[in-house]
Amino acid sequence: MRLPSSLRAARIIGALVLSGALISACGGSGDEETPAGPAKITLGFSAWPGWFPWQIAQEKGLFAKNGVTVDLKYFDSYTDSLQALSTGAIDANSQTLNDTLASVSGGAKQTIVLVNDNSTGNDQIIARPGIASLADLKGKTVAAEQGTVDHYLLLLALKKAGLTEKDITFKPLPTDAAAAAFASGQVDAVGVFAPFTTTALKLKGSKAIATSKDFPGAIPDHLVVKRDLVEKQGPQVQALVQTWFDTLKWIKENPAEAIGIMAKRADVSQDDYKSYDAGTTIFSLADNIKAFGTGGEPVNLNFQAEQIATFLVDADLADEKPALDGLFEPRFLQGLKP
Repeated sequence: MRLPSSLRAARIIGALVLSGALISACGGSGDEETPAGPAKITLGFSAWPGWFPWQIAQEKGLFAKNGVTVDLKYFDSYTDSLQALSTGAIDANSQTLNDTLASVSGGAKQTIVLVNDNSTGNDQIIARPGIASLADLKGKTVAAEQGTVDHYLLLLALKKAGLTEKDITFKPLPTDAAAAAFASGQVDAVGVFAPFTTTALKLKGSKAIATSKDFPGAIPDHLVVKRDLVEKQGPQVQALVQTWFDTLKWIKENPAEAIGIMAKRADVSQDDYKSYDAGTTIFSLADNIKAFGTGGEPVNLNFQAEQIATFLVDADLADEKPALDGLFEPRFLQGLKP
């Protein structure tokens, strides 16, 4: 079934310092063929740290440098960007593996061509004073946005503690409302992502008892395109992927200016932006190649896709596991030089 838009993630402002420790960027080879045809690509993105580099690509003319015409569309609502790609209103979007699989389960034809990042701490389960561990959640009321990556994180955390969703009272709320409800003492714990983590932690004595850092690879974020774009406009897709790595290279060489551009797009201070640094790990080309490789480790996308597909069915967000055929296309990464 098509996952209702009300159940989709509303991922909003994160922050990122793209330091040399996080980035091993890839530059162009200098002799790539200019993409054929004048077709314009409409690329969507929303407020998450791994996606703000697209703003730099636009402002610094890096799309044009690679011969691709891009209409970069910023969505205040992440949900709206998901819907736009699913309906064909845009050609490509920045979204999680979780939400891509949800769309595919509803019949959307989408292909992942790039890993932007992994969440490594910016998604959290935060609990009130007196709840010191995941096991202490038994019998408690926990809020999160149903069907989102933080709902998924909650289920992973419960499983780690030998619990299931039946052991808690799950309260489905939009992410901002969930954070506010927790901060005001209406629920015992909450699953949220940055910056709503900051809102939740305003409750005195509260703390994170689990984060995405505890589950390596579970929440990857991607450049996702309509499948027919891969088939009909491969050179343009190649140019998008090349532009991403050119942008990371530019950020590494111009860190102060880069932070300013991304913080402005995020509508946060530069200091706030820097505070989320460790919670998002930007993927290098080598990281991407490894992630797209078939395997049974958390870093492998095929492994994570199987886990998430099971989650969607178990959480009644899909009638059956989505087919993974055609979901991952590594050839655009393989066409680049390290």
